[in-house]
Amino acid sequence: MAKTYTVRCKELSDNGDGVVIFNNKKFDVPGVLPGEKCDIELVYRKGETKADSKARLVKVLEPSADRVNPGCRLFGKCGACSLLHMKYEDELEFKQEKVKKLFAGLGIQQLPIIGSDKPEHYRNKVYAAFDFVKERGKVKIVAGMYNEGTHSVTGTADCLLQNSMANSIIKTVIEAMRETGTRVYDEDTKTGTLRHCYIRVSKKTGKVMLVLVTGTPEFTAKKHFVDILTKKHPCISTIIHNVNTKKTSMVLGEKDTVIFGPGYIEDQLCGVNFRISPHSFYQVNPVQTEKLYKTAIEFAKLNQLDTVLDAYCGIGTIALSVADKCAKVIGVELNKDAVADAIKNAELNEAESVLFYEGDAGEYMKECEESPDVVFMDPPRSGSSKEFIDALIEAGPKKIVYISCNPVTQVRDVRMLVNGGYKAVKMQAVDMFSRTPEVENIVLLEK
Repeated sequence: MAKTYTVRCKELSDNGDGVVIFNNKKFDVPGVLPGEKCDIELVYRKGETKADSKARLVKVLEPSADRVNPGCRLFGKCGACSLLHMKYEDELEFKQEKVKKLFAGLGIQQLPIIGSDKPEHYRNKVYAAFDFVKERGKVKIVAGMYNEGTHSVTGTADCLLQNSMANSIIKTVIEAMRETGTRVYDEDTKTGTLRHCYIRVSKKTGKVMLVLVTGTPEFTAKKHFVDILTKKHPCISTIIHNVNTKKTSMVLGEKDTVIFGPGYIEDQLCGVNFRISPHSFYQVNPVQTEKLYKTAIEFAKLNQLDTVLDAYCGIGTIALSVADKCAKVIGVELNKDAVADAIKNAELNEAESVLFYEGDAGEYMKECEESPDVVFMDPPRSGSSKEFIDALIEAGPKKIVYISCNPVTQVRDVRMLVNGGYKAVKMQAVDMFSRTPEVENIVLLEK
């Protein structure tokens, strides 16, 4: 039996874990709040004799007055909503402070974080992996998220973050597997069929896109799946069969076959209609996304003479949201499926002043002949490339509105822009990912 140690939590780490000191070394302990006295167990990596910088919570001996009941039987196991034990107002304060510390020294005005009116069941985009477990001698199919740090699945069909309809559909997928004898795909033996499912729910219509991901091209029971799922859930407007044969953490493979409906769903943000296909990026929290985009657009203070560049534009959400506020919008995106959707979305909204290009944002900036007046940029978690930042500085737009889901890489890029002659004026955090340590942040830079 592992040895336990009694410690007291000092503060929170940037990931929202409790920080304790034992033998003059700091350890991060998930699920612990500042001031709490607790028993911990040190975590070791395989083959190592020294403890890693993490520890496992065994028992809280003296709980904080700020602790709340997580309300989830899987809290601390799947690792998805790691802040459920924290009051929501404390969570917002933690995220505000996290961003403040990152941008210290830049002299930037920080506006109060925009919280969520609905911090649970907000995810309209849901992925579920499939696995099987043995219970009382019987094999049981489970669907949900991977346990933290492992490739085994914790059944999360009642997840507090996921859209309630998506949770219900996942349960029906498992029922369809049982009825049809469809087996869970095993990456190691390359046997079985169903690997993942991916669900997107339209905020505007309530319609659902369901993607069934198999580990082999053969899916003999797909017609039965369609019959079972559409009968029980009439809200499902399209079902796609996706094939992913690679041993990878990526959910979707490259090959799609539409087996029911049109192969996409439509949604609306900021009064603009969008067509969403399986591979297109679209924010997971539609209510907070509207607040995010409206704030970013307010930061830009566009006029009817402005030429706008939407870098990393995805399916054109920002580009089309500002189309009626400026003279011209150019969207640049590397993902060809997203660009195809963006072009269709421009046609859908009759946005003749918006043009979309497939390609690298940095390459576009170096080659474009017309310098934009305002640039919106919303890069992936890894941040922007140095090539794009250098080209942006060279082009010299009067305003840059930088949106990021990772303030760590954002502040790195902002410092480069500041060194290139821009001033970081103000920033606004938006709680897009409630009950997790992640936070979205908007920064306005001016020449």
